[in-house]
Parts: sequence; structure tokens; C-alpha cells
Amino acid sequence: MDYPQEQDPGAPVRGGVPEHGRVPKYYAVKARISALLDTWEGGTPLPTERELAARYEVARETVRQALRELLLEGRLRRQGRGTVVAGPKLEQPLSLASYTEGVRRQGRRPGRSLIGLERFPCPPALAAELGLARGEAVWHLERVLLADDERVGLESTYVSVGRVPGLDRDFDPDSSFYAYLRERLGIVFGAAEERIETVLASPREALLIGTPPALPMLLLHRVSKDAEGRRLERVRTLYRGDRFSFTTRLGEAAE
Repeated sequence: MDYPQEQDPGAPVRGGVPEHGRVPKYYAVKARISALLDTWEGGTPLPTERELAARYEVARETVRQALRELLLEGRLRRQGRGTVVAGPKLEQPLSLASYTEGVRRQGRRPGRSLIGLERFPCPPALAAELGLARGEAVWHLERVLLADDERVGLESTYVSVGRVPGLDRDFDPDSSFYAYLRERLGIVFGAAEERIETVLASPREALLIGTPPALPMLLLHRVSKDAEGRRLERVRTLYRGDRFSFTTRLGEAAE
């Protein structure tokens, strides 16, 4: 099989066209709309289904199926009653940099909207992850993640009250939790373990993020340690699969 010279290395091989050459009609329309989106800026309104069907000489249901996939992939987004070009996805580094720092590096304005801050006795499973005694007091900080006022994720942070006693008094919930720990309490992060999986949001999570329940989400689990190796926080973060990708730098593997 010859490799197309114009092929983007991150795109499906041969544009996703099977070797037998028979392409579903909706996929051909999707490819043509996708090429059109590449020439438009984020926020540009998309023509109506009727206009696209007339342009490509197909049924409206064919256009509708193509648009559904482009919406799920994050190429398009709903805005009011219409559909607009979504623009590039946010790239979040897999590192100990905070969400705030990652979004700012891409020229976007980060923010968080507080859902709740509560204190409760640590249950056994969470105590094991944080290295705490069962029943020890912990904070649960829940916030919606924002990028330029667009809701893009939901973050739950669990941390010992003993380590961060004044969280309910002197922490601005719209700011970076990592910056607060570093600048206010002198806590330096040392390492973290992360696991990422694909999930669907629960009805509550979808409502808070403002997405359909069927939209795939990227779920990140993180347990972080301080510079002395003591476990510090347990984080559960849902990121919109249509608005996020993750990046990391790999080194040489040990033999």
C-alpha cells in the first residue's frame, strides 16, 4: 500500500478509507466538512444541515450523522441553536503542573467554579490512598474547570485537613490549588501516580459540565506526594473528550 504523501501523521491511515475503497456516504461527507473546518477559525458558524445537504447532494440524515461524529470528536460545538467550529483542543501536560498553568501556556484564560468544599471523616479506601488513619478529617474540594468561561471539566480534590487546615478560610476557589500549597504553605510537590481512562459522565457530572451524558470523557486519577514522599492529595478529574488531549515526554526505557 502506498502511503499518501500529503497524509497528516496523526490522521487515520489513508484517511480511514478501506482497502476495498467502499466508503460510507456519511464518512465521505464528514471528510469534506472536516477539510472545510480546517480553513475556518474557532467560533465560525456552520451552514445549516439543509445547506450542507444541498452542497454535497446528499440526504439531511447523511449530513446529520457526519455532524454527530464531528461534534463527538470536538471539531464542532453547539452554541445556542446553532453549531460553530470548536477550534483546537486544549493540550494538558501529564506533569505536576496545575490545570491553571497548563491552560495559560496555551493563551487561554483558566478558571474554576466552586461546587462545594466539605469536611468529613476519611473512609477506609480513601485513607489507604492518602496514607491517613480511618476517620481522620479530610477536605473534599469540587470545582468545575473553565477555559475562557467554557466549562471543560470537573475536578474533585481530597486532602487531609491536618495538612491544609485553613482551606475553607484563606483559599480562593477560583485560583490554583497547587500555587496555594506552594506559596501559602510552603508545600513542594515531589511525584505523582496517574491513571487515565475513558468513561461516560454520570447524569450529575454531565449537568455540571454542561454536556450530553453520551459524550466520552477522559477520567484522570492522581495521587500526589510532597518532596518528602508523603502522600498529599487524591484527585479525580473529568475532562471533556471533545475539548482535551494529553501530552507527555518519554525518556529512554530501562532495560
